[in-house]
Amino acid sequence: IGLFAGFRPAFKSFATEAIHVGQEPEQWKSMAVVPPISLSTTFKQHEPGNHAVMGSTFTHVSKAKDNIFCPKRIYQCRETVTHHNIAYSAVVDIKTCADLVHGHNKDIVVVVDNTFMSAYFQRPLTLGADICMYSASKYMNGHSDVVMGLASTNRDDLYERLKFLQNALGGVPSPFDCFLCNRGLKTLQLRMAQHFKNAMAAAKFLEANPRVERVIFPALPSHPQHEVMKRQCTGCSGMITFYIKGKLEHATTFLKSLKLFAVAESLGGYESLAEHPAIMTHSSVPEKERKVLGISDTVIRLSVGLEDEADIIEDLAQALAAAVSIKHALY
Repeated sequence: IGLFAGFRPAFKSFATEAIHVGQEPEQWKSMAVVPPISLSTTFKQHEPGNHAVMGSTFTHVSKAKDNIFCPKRIYQCRETVTHHNIAYSAVVDIKTCADLVHGHNKDIVVVVDNTFMSAYFQRPLTLGADICMYSASKYMNGHSDVVMGLASTNRDDLYERLKFLQNALGGVPSPFDCFLCNRGLKTLQLRMAQHFKNAMAAAKFLEANPRVERVIFPALPSHPQHEVMKRQCTGCSGMITFYIKGKLEHATTFLKSLKLFAVAESLGGYESLAEHPAIMTHSSVPEKERKVLGISDTVIRLSVGLEDEADIIEDLAQALAAAVSIKHALY
């Protein structure tokens, strides 16, 4: 209804499952309602070889010369897999990609980074992906105080391989980070709904502003994949990309003029953040590749937080006004 009209139906019992699944007090001797923190790094085995701890990294599942399919804008994927002599193919539509590669070769692994949407808005495994990755540091945790990643799969063979590699390689987060991320999941539904509401308002404001060249936000009808997104997702996150009119100077002046938004590289926290991809998050990507991806000097990325909608719009408005005020000095 309203904001969510036209999207696929919400996932049933999401809030209930986020609060209760795997959290039953009966599993703890103390019967604690809030899961306790265990700081131990050594665990007694029920019998030799019967471990109770596990961990993962998806690149070790693949062999040299294998091909991994992942979103074209996920530059970290390219840098990670090519380091292991593994090829990667860039894709956009998860379901189309999954149908295509599985139709030709069921051994090909489709990997999707679902950080921007989180499990609340999209579930790639139901659309045909084999491994779904998340930066749990972002929306999952939601408070900008955890560094953590996770991967999920619904294939038993991949799960067993990942479980072995996690135990062998030791790629596991700290107990306290797990506690914080688990706590963040309890409010994920509420936070994502508000991120969507605030981001939609900000995107509409930016799209109507004469100082803005173009806005990229999947929930806007102007986005080329708007209909695909609505078929695959229940809503949209707080991530907005837009092109400010002018040159690099206009973009940097906009960022320097922000008061509510903090200039920082992360995303998905309760606070609003803004950054300049060409000189911040994507500075390691060669200039030619940035051009292909549309990452120019006038691109600005926003992570719209949970502040009052009116205050978010006001901050964007005053920063845009400050940026356009340097026009006469430049031309």
